[in-house]
Amino acid sequence: MVKLEGVFPVLVTPMLNQEEIDWEGFKNNIEYFIDEGVAGIAINGSTGEFVSMTKEERFKAVEIAVKQVNGRIPLVVGTAAETTEDAIEYTKQAESAGADASLLINSYYAHPNDNEVYEHFKAVANSVSFPVMIYNNPFTTGVNISTETILKVARDVENITHIKESSGEIGKARDIARQGKGSIEVFCGSEDLAIESLLVGATGWISVSGNIAPKLVTDMYNHVKNNEMGEAWALYDKLLPLCNFLEGSGKYVQITNRAMELKGLAGGPCRLPRLPLTEEEDATLKELMKNVGALQTV
Repeated sequence: MVKLEGVFPVLVTPMLNQEEIDWEGFKNNIEYFIDEGVAGIAINGSTGEFVSMTKEERFKAVEIAVKQVNGRIPLVVGTAAETTEDAIEYTKQAESAGADASLLINSYYAHPNDNEVYEHFKAVANSVSFPVMIYNNPFTTGVNISTETILKVARDVENITHIKESSGEIGKARDIARQGKGSIEVFCGSEDLAIESLLVGATGWISVSGNIAPKLVTDMYNHVKNNEMGEAWALYDKLLPLCNFLEGSGKYVQITNRAMELKGLAGGPCRLPRLPLTEEEDATLKELMKNVGALQTV
């Protein structure tokens, strides 16, 4: 199994318009992130608008990404679905296509209880042999999976190896990292708790802001790993206003797509019902990107 650690930008699915995906731009974006030295990438996540994509588009994204990455860095694929049967299909496809791991959230409409979440994760992970990173995001799903359930499913299912922890509860990240040592590793899933998560035992970060400032977030992670905390906090202080904008705006997908465009890369509009940034939001984004050295064109 490929070792998963470090900062993984969770990529947008670039669009030519509100209907057509920019597949060439998708390839070019992947190449850009590899050139920037990121530890790995994730696709078909929330930032990539997976809920707005057809099954065929999601499958195609995996096939293109696997071919483009060509084993140079780890590739994590979001394989979430509302039903267990569909999640198994997406996860099996990701494994057979050659991805390195799955990123799997629980059902996001059914509001399952902890036992249902446990059985869902177990069934999907048991259908494949590659690593599965489960995902706790109560803000999206309405369910805050208990620490006990997370630890239990990781101990019971060998290839559930990581969790993307996005509850915003730093104590939860700490408890999973410490109590789950040897069975599960924590990836930060909160843009505004990156260093804090690393300090309590997280080994990586699935990062939206990593799209916008991939080198900065990678350098920040490396400084923490090397115990160069002064340098790490200095970079984090620069990054936090952008992270707070992403977390608090309700428009993190539109922000990230627009930021990619401003960097001269493939972004494009989002699929409806998501609407573009307002003029004020666009101006705020440009200013924040300038502050992290990410704005090449205006």
